[in-house]
Amino acid sequence: MINCAIIDDEPLARDGMAGYVRDISFLTLAATCESAVEYSTLPPQQTVDLIFLDIQMPKINGLNFLKTMQHPPMVIVVTAYPEYALEGFQLNVLDYLLKPVTFDRFFQSATKARDYYHLLKKNHTSDVSPAGGTADYFFVKCGTKYEKVYFDDVLYVEGMQNYITIHTRRGKYITMHYLKTLEENYLNNQLFIRVHKSYIVSVNKIESIQGNEIVIGTHRIPVSRSYREQVMQQVVMNKLWDKSK
Repeated sequence: MINCAIIDDEPLARDGMAGYVRDISFLTLAATCESAVEYSTLPPQQTVDLIFLDIQMPKINGLNFLKTMQHPPMVIVVTAYPEYALEGFQLNVLDYLLKPVTFDRFFQSATKARDYYHLLKKNHTSDVSPAGGTADYFFVKCGTKYEKVYFDDVLYVEGMQNYITIHTRRGKYITMHYLKTLEENYLNNQLFIRVHKSYIVSVNKIESIQGNEIVIGTHRIPVSRSYREQVMQQVVMNKLWDKSK
């Protein structure tokens, strides 16, 4: 069961979504709030797995509120304003619904959240070993299949909104996941390094660094300015053979 919270300052919108939630067997309504401020007062023991979040609300904009959350749950934006879609997906929202929302569209979005939730639960319990663990492989859901991927085969990982593409020596795997979650919970930070907001690479697979690009075989991965110093220190300087010494 997925615990949901609705944050919307419109009473009719809250009531409508609450009715939709009650009609979906795998959702349960944990809280309804008329503002992000009210949501922030929920007791710490109140578990929320999924937020249906409005944008234009008093005191604090929904997306600005999302930016303040260190470890946000899954978020589905529900708004009358299409112009915020790009910013929403840059914040890794799971879906973006435009009001008025039909039950069919709401159910489609909820099903997407359920699949992602089950993937996270499966990874946390058995398929993916946390960073520093001893397992040498993990499973990812690609379409209707669960694919086995060995950590040693991974070349780099590319983030695309709420999806990632895992590039390996055997091919690539596309799965619904957040790059940040993968980095913080599953990848050993001695073996993998973030080089860009959208890329994590395997340190051992790096063949060279040319300007602002990392070369791994035929792949060229960009290194952003904000990560370059860390990359150079961890990848190059610690292993640099300086013949002048």
